[in-house]
Amino acid sequence: MTADVKKVFQQVLELEEKDRVALAALLIASLDEGAEEGVEEAWTAEVERRMAALDSGKVKPIPWEEVQSRLWQGLDGGQET
Repeated sequence: MTADVKKVFQQVLELEEKDRVALAALLIASLDEGAEEGVEEAWTAEVERRMAALDSGKVKPIPWEEVQSRLWQGLDGGQET
């Protein structure tokens, strides 16, 4: 990450939450430009498939705190902090 990106990130953190959400949506949308045909439909079908699996009890959700902990462990090379 460049120093410029870090500087912009720190500035963005000072924005109100609703403005950070709007900015995140704009950034994500900017990455979607030029997406292949059919991608949106494929994602919609995948989301519906996953929701059906959750609703039926076929899969169980994992609490965000546990997911976040696993991610941090992975970033730390598996070592507890």
